[in-house]
Amino acid sequence: MEFEPIVVKEEWEMILDFFENSFGKRPTEMEPILLMIGVQELGQGHAHFTKEQKQDLLHIATCKVLSYSDFYRLDGLDEEGWPHWENVQGIPSLPLKEQEILLKAHIIHYFKTEVFPNEDH
Repeated sequence: MEFEPIVVKEEWEMILDFFENSFGKRPTEMEPILLMIGVQELGQGHAHFTKEQKQDLLHIATCKVLSYSDFYRLDGLDEEGWPHWENVQGIPSLPLKEQEILLKAHIIHYFKTEVFPNEDH
């Protein structure tokens, strides 16, 4: 996984392009991207979600992407099929900009492995 800011910035543009081409709108924040990942990981298709469920979806997405660096591990599913994650190691305390780069790098890795794994990167 690449954490070099210039590489992350370039590859992040690829994710934004994907969203713009797929949904007709280019996200200006990470939240819609994380929300889509959460819905994907929930695996129950598109539905109307409450505000609380959307927060849960953001949590699911964050845990999923950070699981690539072993910060979280899937603990299992609840009776409604929602994934639950266990924090297995602390996330380093980083300045805000570096936190953003860390999260974006993990989101990029998610897209490379889960959304378009057969494409050249």
